[in-house]
Amino acid sequence: MRQTINPQMQLGEVDISALSFNCKSRDDIPRLLRSLQHIWVTPDLRARVFQALEGMIPADRNNGRPGMELWKILVFGSLRLVTNCDYDRLQELANEHSTLRKMLGHGPYCTHAYHIQTLQDNISLFTPEILDQVNQIVVEAGHQLVKKKDEPLHGRADSFVVKTDVHFPTDISLLSDACRKVIEFASALADQYQLPGWRQREFLKKQHRKLYHTARNLKHSNSKCESNQQLRQHDIETAHLEDISYSLNLLNKAEHTFALVQKNHPDAPKLENLKYHIAHSHQIDLIYRRLIEHQQIPHHEKVFSIFEPHTEWISKGKAGTPVELGLRGCVLQDQFGFTLHHLVMQKQSDDQVTVAIAEGAKQRFPMLSQVSYDKGFWSPDNLAKLERFLDKPILPKKGKLSADDKKRESHPEFEKARRKHSAVESDINALESTELDKCPDKGIESFKRYVSLAVLATNLKRLGKILLDRDR
Repeated sequence: MRQTINPQMQLGEVDISALSFNCKSRDDIPRLLRSLQHIWVTPDLRARVFQALEGMIPADRNNGRPGMELWKILVFGSLRLVTNCDYDRLQELANEHSTLRKMLGHGPYCTHAYHIQTLQDNISLFTPEILDQVNQIVVEAGHQLVKKKDEPLHGRADSFVVKTDVHFPTDISLLSDACRKVIEFASALADQYQLPGWRQREFLKKQHRKLYHTARNLKHSNSKCESNQQLRQHDIETAHLEDISYSLNLLNKAEHTFALVQKNHPDAPKLENLKYHIAHSHQIDLIYRRLIEHQQIPHHEKVFSIFEPHTEWISKGKAGTPVELGLRGCVLQDQFGFTLHHLVMQKQSDDQVTVAIAEGAKQRFPMLSQVSYDKGFWSPDNLAKLERFLDKPILPKKGKLSADDKKRESHPEFEKARRKHSAVESDINALESTELDKCPDKGIESFKRYVSLAVLATNLKRLGKILLDRDR
């Protein structure tokens, strides 16, 4: 019974087309609302957006209770990213911002209040595919305002890091996280099914935390005396071995609880959570190999978060930022500031998405004729593939240039595109400073949805700025 929007206006409600905004405002909210109003008052545009949104919930409109209207979900989802706010602030805006409530279809006499859980559940209905469809419609609407009919599109692509909401990982801190969650889930199952062994759960957590802090705070000696260095190394190894021993006892007890519950209640809701965190006991092996056996742990064996296992250790060589924890994202933007396409890169480098990002943008926008990259995207195979469907691939070569490469890169159009390529950095900075600095949502699917929603929100804000400039 979910609707795109309620067609019946309520007492005192103002039609969305009659709303007015401060054209001189530099805030993000008027820009977003102005772009949403443009979608509403343009019948063809509104029909296409509503058709895309209806793919979120294949619901029978004659049965069930009504859920939040799809138009409201679009407004709330884009507002959250445009303002870079959490759900607490989003709830406050939804209940107290008068212009926003008019955009949602509430009149002055409406007392309907939105709850945080309602907002979370409905925004999570978005999928990256649906958001990509809506984004394409929004970009086409923006091109109708700023682009000439037969003007080709010139794109520029680059990658950046979207951080995950994790603390800095060390093997001992990850073991501490795993043991803490093991105690919580095992004690919860023990309470539910009257099993022994976890009555002193808080004491167990406190003791383990104390051993963790003792091991963590010991520093290697800088003394020139070899005996002092050996004594400190002995203290460090002893503290870590005590932490490992205590952790093993906790994990053995948790495995016993897991076996009892699985035998009698295999469908227990928290059983999979307990199994997942017990599996992270492999951190004990990494600690022992690194500290006692003095081995260097291979990168592929490391985990950087037990809560966000998709997190990657990324070093892009930035000054002042040697390491970032998250996932790479690649965006392709046109000369008008709209993001045509984006990709979330899992265990991929720049040169592995060179063709994919351009192909995806070309499928969505056939007028794309040129894409510029930096040297990190180079490979001879990539250049050959780009030349098949792009008129002018601007892909500079790494290393020493041959005579043919010098001729290609000294062409006036190549040099002109290279000079303009740096504009993508300001566009990426705008994404990072507002929406895509850090993803607070949990899980890889939520991460992808957050990135897609941020791209859509940025394009809506760009469209709103163009409209407000025209209104002014």
